[in-house]
Amino acid sequence: MTLVQWFIFFLAVQVVHFAGTWKLYQKAGRKPWEAAVPVYNAVVLMKIINRPWYWTILLFIPIVNLIMFPVIWVQILKAFGKDKTSDYIIGILTAGLYIYALNYSDKAVYNGNTETKESTLSSLLFAVVVATIVHTYVIQPFTIPSSSLEKTLLIGDFLFVSKLNYGARIPMTTVAAPMVHDTIPVVGIKSYSKWPQLPYMRLPGFETPKKNDIVVFNWPADTVKKFFDASSFGIRKPVDKKSNYVKRCVAAPGDIFSLRDGVVYINGKELKLSDRAKVQYSYKLTTKDKSSLDPSYIINDLGVNPVDVRLVGQGEYGFSSLTDEMVAKLKANSLVETLERTVYKNNDGMQNKNYIFPYTHDNWTVDNIGDIYIPEKGKQVSLTAEMLPFYKKIIEEYEANELKVTGNEIRINGAPATTYTFKQNYYFMMGDNRHNSEDSRFWGFVPENHIVGKPVFIWMSWDSVNKKIRWERMFTTVGGDGQPVSYFRYFIIALAAYLALDFFVLKKKKKAEN
Repeated sequence: MTLVQWFIFFLAVQVVHFAGTWKLYQKAGRKPWEAAVPVYNAVVLMKIINRPWYWTILLFIPIVNLIMFPVIWVQILKAFGKDKTSDYIIGILTAGLYIYALNYSDKAVYNGNTETKESTLSSLLFAVVVATIVHTYVIQPFTIPSSSLEKTLLIGDFLFVSKLNYGARIPMTTVAAPMVHDTIPVVGIKSYSKWPQLPYMRLPGFETPKKNDIVVFNWPADTVKKFFDASSFGIRKPVDKKSNYVKRCVAAPGDIFSLRDGVVYINGKELKLSDRAKVQYSYKLTTKDKSSLDPSYIINDLGVNPVDVRLVGQGEYGFSSLTDEMVAKLKANSLVETLERTVYKNNDGMQNKNYIFPYTHDNWTVDNIGDIYIPEKGKQVSLTAEMLPFYKKIIEEYEANELKVTGNEIRINGAPATTYTFKQNYYFMMGDNRHNSEDSRFWGFVPENHIVGKPVFIWMSWDSVNKKIRWERMFTTVGGDGQPVSYFRYFIIALAAYLALDFFVLKKKKKAEN
């Protein structure tokens, strides 16, 4: 939906509001025209129903306003004598249209009978509104679902993702259930409507995603399958309702990215990761005299997840996720004869050779990728038949242009094009678990409008394999250098101090009352 369409939609809402409330404004001692002036009409309405002025602001915050509308309808009905539970139910079920009947009824009498004190319902509503604002614009909980950042972030880590660092993204999907993503839990139904959509907007942040940052973003390749066509690739979800992924940013706008034998190079120089980053690769191991490694040694001493190791043959093992520290321990083991890192240098013998973005290079692999320019907002690139696959999805989908290729001629929005200027920044994301991560190597660039936020804090960590809490990871920060430091003990001390203070204050108050 364009800004012009939104303006027309906004005016239509104002017309609907005026037509359904102007007589009620008049009966409340106001002028009928006040119901027609955008924003001002909401301020006046808050006075009529005896509610705080700041509710007007809440009416214009996406998602939050969906909670506010039913409450406003109920308050209007109550102010004009319709204070039965059945009236409230009818008002909500008719999406406020019951107010139309009240507006044109001669029996409607303004009595201002609204709550002057906060009721339990109002308090609950306020809590939901505040939680929605915090979840949408400040900080959001997130759970690590896969091993793509294993050893850096673990499966079962519960994170707080800051929306403030990169700037909170204004919800593009304006009709959605609050504080859930694309599906309502338990019932399993879609939690949003694709219409209407706001254009991409983001509040100011104090940084942009940088190389080495761990970033939460909407998966660019996410789709919804067409139920009538099982063979189709599906239809695109709204950007902010695509699945949430977490990866490490390895290349920023304007960089030249390449991957050589599994090592990232930016502008020709090896990318130096933070010392908290635990990059992992697959390895093949053989033992002397075809001996067997003790399973407890593999799991407990090395710290290898049982699903990441397999017995290939007698005395032969395949490890899918070993860090440099694990490799050093294995090399020091007297039973180990050879330990070789798996490096995919070409796709010889593979049925599908073009599985690496942009799917046009036969010998690009998960470990070896040639130079790729990471698009930067405002920068121009040449468009040729060779280069177009890199930017085709950007031009067509992410930046909403009509692209047509006829022979060697490229047309954008009907005009011949030999160059293209990018409208937003893009990023290249990868998992630290190099051979167990679905990332930009497979589906390409992550657009700026897909960025959700920056993980800043692990507040809980659950080891589902051993069924226990990882206490050492509780209340630790994410990213940066040095060993993670747990602030859990300080939280416990602060909580105990608060409870003790609250107990003595309450005891003193009761004593004073007696």
